[in-house]
Amino acid sequence: MTGWRMSIAAAAFLTAGFCLISTSAEASAASQARIAHQIEADVAAIIAGINAHDVAAATQFDAPDIVVMESGRSPSTGLDDERQGLGMAFQYNPAWRIRLAEESVDVSASGDMAVYRGSYNEDSTRNGTPYTHVVNFLEGFRKDPDGHWKVHWSVVCAQSPSHPANAQ
Repeated sequence: MTGWRMSIAAAAFLTAGFCLISTSAEASAASQARIAHQIEADVAAIIAGINAHDVAAATQFDAPDIVVMESGRSPSTGLDDERQGLGMAFQYNPAWRIRLAEESVDVSASGDMAVYRGSYNEDSTRNGTPYTHVVNFLEGFRKDPDGHWKVHWSVVCAQSPSHPANAQ
């Protein structure tokens, strides 16, 4: 091959390489967006389970080794502890519901881990009086070897003290 033909071949090769890199980056961004939407849908199903006071639905995406940390109480470790704690909370306060205020999902570049961040209005009652407060909610999702996304840890932290719902 002559010099100019080599130059053209090298340029074509480099152009194809750059196109592949660009396409790969675009595919990665599209993949991360799909994962983020899936995580948001999974959390919506978790919240629906909580609001229905359905322990199985509320924990359907929890990993067996989940660790749940909430301000003011000891962490729950393992799926059985998480389910037992939620069941007790549902029984203790049948008016307990949560409403989404805002959410975001950060997906790792490798696409095997994601962090969900949300703020919620948590509604309940005290002696028949409706109360509410804002909570921050973090969940660490990991794509497990079986290909399913599972929550391996979560953190719930009050952002505001409880106050009568009509005082918002």
